[in-house]
Formats: sequence, structure tokens, C-alpha cells
Amino acid sequence: MNKFKKKICGITGSKGVLGSEIIKSKKFKFIKFNGDITKKKEVNEWVKSNSFDLMIHLAAIVPVKKVIQEYNKAKKVNYCGTKNLINSIIKYETGLKWFFFASSSHVYNFNKSKIKETKKTAPISKYGRTKVMAENYIIKKMKNKKNINFCIGRIFSFFSKRQSEDYLVPSLKNRILNSNNKLIILNNLNQYRDFIRVEKIIKIIFFLYSKNYSGIINIASGKKTFLKTVAKKINKNKKKIKFVDRKISYSLLGNIDKLKKLGFNESNLSPFN
Repeated sequence: MNKFKKKICGITGSKGVLGSEIIKSKKFKFIKFNGDITKKKEVNEWVKSNSFDLMIHLAAIVPVKKVIQEYNKAKKVNYCGTKNLINSIIKYETGLKWFFFASSSHVYNFNKSKIKETKKTAPISKYGRTKVMAENYIIKKMKNKKNINFCIGRIFSFFSKRQSEDYLVPSLKNRILNSNNKLIILNNLNQYRDFIRVEKIIKIIFFLYSKNYSGIINIASGKKTFLKTVAKKINKNKKKIKFVDRKISYSLLGNIDKLKKLGFNESNLSPFN
């Protein structure tokens, strides 16, 4: 029996890769936000018209290239949209007990060792910058709200077949599998990343809710994947690839000790193992 079935969960970004999979779980009674997160009036109407037990906030412009191309729009969605939501929750005192914000590993800088949540934020991208701004606003406004626990989950890299070619792995697949060139040149793949299965991200979010966890936490596999290795696995037809490397090898790996201490100890979190 699903003990959360009668809980009402507000969710933004339900049409995205992560959001749609969360909806499929049927874990809660979901009430989707289908409006424009940048419009205060639409956000206010949704919040004040419903009584939520928990909320999962996923709405964001994520692909790094898109954020670079349309930074002002991304800032409005990722930061101002979050600001609208938080302000509305505070204004209408909806009875909400738990709020989850999907942040990103992009709030960190590259590091040789696994990154702990205590590491000072230093965004590696404009996308990461929008997430830091949103994080800071949540902390500022919610830290004194004793009746609401807020959780900021810093999600590391993940892969899904439903991702568009704006994302790393689908982009690599397209370049390698659909190229007619005799030689495929791939740049800057001498990097280690931390990939985690989509279904495990969802399981972790639900686990954090079951623990009523409040604070910042890494959502990662804790294992490193070399991007060149990913490209080689994709290259099943053995096309000729030339790797053009950066001068320095970069790593973005998550320390998940905090998650393990809470009791989440599942193995095989990485989609490539």
C-alpha cells in the first residue's frame, strides 16, 4: 500500500523529463502547474486555489547552451519563477509542509575530489548561476518558516532517452551515429562526470520526503564516468574519432555521504554501470 497516496503534491515542470517520470510514479495525488512560472498572477492563482502537503519545483530552462543563448529568459524562469513561487507560498500559507527545489551540480566549480555540500558555490555555467540565485532566495525566505521544511537537491548529470539533443549524451549520440564524415572530431571530453539514473533521482526525492529532510543535499551516484568512455560506448560502428582535449582534465563528482547517512544505500546508481 502506498502510504503517500493521499498526500497532495504540487509539481512544476511536470512536462520535463524528470517531471513526467515523477507523475508516472503515481506516488502522490499530483496537482500540476500548467501556467507560466514567470507570471506572478498565474502562480498566485495556482497556490491559493490548492492545499498542498508537499511541492516539487522542477520548472527551469536547463540545457547549458540554451541558457547561454537566452540568459535573460533563463534567469526569469529559473530565478524569478522560483521567487514568484516562494513569495506565493509565504503569502497564502497553504499548509505546505515540505518543499523540494531541483538545483544542480552546476552551482559548484570543477574539483579533483568529490564535492561536498559544504563546498562554497562557484557556478561553472550561467545555468548554475541562475540556480545559485534561486537557492539563495529560498534560504533567505524560508529559513525562518518553522512550519515548512525546504530541501535543495543538487542533481548531478543524468541521462534519459527522452532528453533532447541539447543535452550532452544525446548530442554525442547524434554526432557519432548520424555523421557521414570519415573522421569525427570531439572536443573537450577529457572530463569526469557523475551520472545518475533518472529513476534513482526520483526514488531519492521520495526518500528525502519520507525523512522530511531539510537542507542542501547532493543527488548523485558518487561514481565517476569518463566522457571519452561514453563516446566510445556510443561508437558501436567503430567510426574513426579524434579527441581534441583541454589542457586540464576536469571533474564534477558528487560526495553522497550525507545521503548515505540518512539511510539511502542503494547500489548501481549510475546509468553506465
